[in-house]
Amino acid sequence: MTRLKLAILISGRGSNMEALLQAAEDPGYPAQPVLVASNRPDAKGLETAASAGIATAFVDHKLYGKDREAFERALDAILEEAGTEIIALAGFMRVLTPWFVDKWAGRMINIHPSLLPKYKGLHTHQRAIDAGDAEGGCSVHWVSAGVDDGEVIAQARVPIQPGDTEETLAARVLVEEHKLYPQALAMACQRLLATKPD
Repeated sequence: MTRLKLAILISGRGSNMEALLQAAEDPGYPAQPVLVASNRPDAKGLETAASAGIATAFVDHKLYGKDREAFERALDAILEEAGTEIIALAGFMRVLTPWFVDKWAGRMINIHPSLLPKYKGLHTHQRAIDAGDAEGGCSVHWVSAGVDDGEVIAQARVPIQPGDTEETLAARVLVEEHKLYPQALAMACQRLLATKPD
């Protein structure tokens, strides 16, 4: 079976990254992790990935000041060297420039903690609670030029309970994120594999 070479981009502990790595242990899974990269040298997820035998790298965005594209070009060189065919953003806390988004268009997905198109950006759980919504959740989507704006691949819904706080809702949504992301990544890979020339 053909497996797409997967790079996972993280900024922190990488709990969604762990869920993807676990799914990819199945030889029938359509993505094969070849790299976990971070914009922070101290990201805990790099240790986790290394202990799982996955190649790791970091490009410290602080070294590039306000030149976001220069940071991304350095990151892109590492992704290309690893043979990356699809990118999964897993808590990667950088807004990407149009240059990077265009370069990886149709080959990069992200997980976002809301039921898109609702609550793009930050503080999604608190915004859902404040709006009196009956449910929150998470979405996996293709990355496009607008923040959290690309086509949704899959979603998971979580009821908002009386007395929920941002923290309690976030914790329940995170459980669903860990189930949803591997499923949605597999769907994304299958779409790419269907259009890939032999």
